[in-house]
Amino acid sequence: MENPKRHLRIYFSDFFNTSPKKIETYGAFNISLINDLPLFVDPFLLFNSEDETFKKLHTNIIKYMLFLKKKSSLDLPSGLIKAWYLFPEVKQNWFGFSKAGNSGRGLGPSFAKSLQNNFKDIFSDFGNEPSGSTHLGKLTLVKHGVGKDQISDFTCNLIHGFLAEYTQKFALENISPEKLQTFRIPKAEFNYLTETWNSKQYTLPKYGTEYVLLTPIDILTKDEAWISHKGFLEDFSRVISSIPNDQLRDQITLYLTKVMPAEPTKEEQVIAYEKTTLQYPALMDTYVNLRELDKETASTSSLEKVKTAQKLFQDQLRQFVDLVDKTAFYNSEPNSYEAGMQRVVFLKHVIEKQDGYRLFYVKGIPISRESDLQIMFKLTWFASKFSSDSEVNNGRGPADFLISYGSKDKSIIEFKLAKNSHMEKNIKNQAKIYSDASKATHPPIMAILYFNQTEANNIKRILTKNGLSGSKHIILIDASPKDSASKV
Repeated sequence: MENPKRHLRIYFSDFFNTSPKKIETYGAFNISLINDLPLFVDPFLLFNSEDETFKKLHTNIIKYMLFLKKKSSLDLPSGLIKAWYLFPEVKQNWFGFSKAGNSGRGLGPSFAKSLQNNFKDIFSDFGNEPSGSTHLGKLTLVKHGVGKDQISDFTCNLIHGFLAEYTQKFALENISPEKLQTFRIPKAEFNYLTETWNSKQYTLPKYGTEYVLLTPIDILTKDEAWISHKGFLEDFSRVISSIPNDQLRDQITLYLTKVMPAEPTKEEQVIAYEKTTLQYPALMDTYVNLRELDKETASTSSLEKVKTAQKLFQDQLRQFVDLVDKTAFYNSEPNSYEAGMQRVVFLKHVIEKQDGYRLFYVKGIPISRESDLQIMFKLTWFASKFSSDSEVNNGRGPADFLISYGSKDKSIIEFKLAKNSHMEKNIKNQAKIYSDASKATHPPIMAILYFNQTEANNIKRILTKNGLSGSKHIILIDASPKDSASKV
């Protein structure tokens, strides 16, 4: 007998009883309030926007960065460093690189020190570039610069007031007053006369004890920002050939030849590129100029990435949850190991027998990022009464899930892609290590998804080699294309 369909809450629209269409029309992303989604704000999209509000935000960001650059030459007391350079993660927008809820790292003392040192050294010309505009992304172009997650966190902090106003406007027009509350944001606007941050109050959607922020789709991207360290390294040869001064270009080429080993590994190649960049910082400006010249592609490229994320984490995930809800998945409430195993078996059934496999493909291509798979698993799992703590870290690398029914009853669940190049090592060590570290009271469960026969054969070979063939704790899930269940 089919279970009655329940109202399962995953997205902002579900929690605040508003239409997904209204959020879409407003231009915002319908976030999940279960887990961060792997998107982030790219400051280049603010610069590149036709929206004057976004352009002004970018101008204000650069203005604040130049303020910090000026202060970096001074011996600042710790109080001012904390006030000017240190920021918490803006976790209320529910974007980022954390797979556990929405709590990340923020911008601490190491970020402040790195920024101060680089402004006095390799980024001493920040704001005075010989050509082109000034971009925040430039700070990510050296190994010991600022990471892409930090740039996004920094950007969100510097536009925190805007995001609050943007959300407040939507909330007052579309959300019931009982779901709203007045919150004070400490660093909403910077006063350059007093050199202090001003706080401001906003009426925002309330979730637990926190407020929630909406973000415009037009300033979001996935994987890499338009100006990125990875992109810089990949385009390094093109960047050198684009140096307009032929004498400088030849000097850079000669230097690179000297520091590059004869038959370099990928890591050695990156090291040589880094040394060359530190010796010739003009390479960074050339790369930034190239990206700026190709700016028309930036918005369309980012929008395509965001649409793909929407399809996977919203459209297809909702369909998958609806399929799972037709089983007894959300009814299972035995001890944690039994609950975990029973739910994995339900997922296996839906994927293999109910066309659920289709929802792990985008444009006919199976998902390749294990982190995306784990987020989908987390979003599907949420209705359990257990504390399903994704990415719990008890001193070792994070386990996918620690399902607990009280402190004395714990079980680890790993959710993996068979194509993972470290699969054999994972199978031998990973689950056992996590289980020991968390003092789990049941054996670890490992669910492994494969998309074709080659992957299936490989994972079965690994299991047999390690004496784990037939282990009841390892569940193989066949997500390869099949005839529709309705035709079988």
